[in-house]
Amino acid sequence: MNTIIKGTILTSFLLLLFAGMGITASAQSGNRGHRGNINRRQENQQDRIAQGIKSGSLTAREAARLEHQETMIDRQEARFRQSGDGLSPKERAKLEKELNRESKNIYKQKHDGQGQKPPTP
Repeated sequence: MNTIIKGTILTSFLLLLFAGMGITASAQSGNRGHRGNINRRQENQQDRIAQGIKSGSLTAREAARLEHQETMIDRQEARFRQSGDGLSPKERAKLEKELNRESKNIYKQKHDGQGQKPPTP
């Protein structure tokens, strides 16, 4: 089978799997709804950056750049929430898109082989 087709099939499968997990997570979050999902993703991404620093898979410069982008997403969310009405579907979609992009960036930076020695305790 062609590698492009294999990649497309795998990507489609993973998207369906993660979409199903997202539906389950939303249903379990009770009245927190979508807001908890965005906050959980932000916390998870912060944890991934911290783990990359601890393991040495991220350089100081990479970590600083990723942290800066996380801060920019946090600020944008705060601006969206200033109205007091919560996030509109359009605002939520924009944040999700940016979180997806940032998640990919974290993965790329952690696996690009430019790591450093882990800090000594």
